[in-house]
Amino acid sequence: MQITRNITPEFVDDRGGITKLLDDGQTTIKSMLMMTSKPDAVRANHYHKEDGHHVYLLTGSMEYYEAPLVDGVPDLTKMEKEVIKAGDMVFTPPMVGHSMKFLEDTTCFVFALKSRSQDDYEQDTVRVKLI
Repeated sequence: MQITRNITPEFVDDRGGITKLLDDGQTTIKSMLMMTSKPDAVRANHYHKEDGHHVYLLTGSMEYYEAPLVDGVPDLTKMEKEVIKAGDMVFTPPMVGHSMKFLEDTTCFVFALKSRSQDDYEQDTVRVKLI
């Protein structure tokens, strides 16, 4: 699981701050989403065939689950779980089962590598049960 913890402003002056969330010189973002979730909400429980995404928590917290696939099925014996908090970002590559359980009211941004039009999303997403 690729997690960047406690992302803080790189530059701060009397006007405010600038925080670099992603600047690796390689990633091409095709879709940006803002998502809000309520406590105990579960999202994802799927994997993407080609898409990967960064999820940055602006507020709140969640349990983030990932499991490698074996023949298109998540291997729950190898599932990892991490608590992701405001200021953290997690990246999930294609072909990795993932799920999110929100612990409190949460706002996050999803930066996807592929288009998230409904048709593209449905063609790329395989629903599975992790949690």
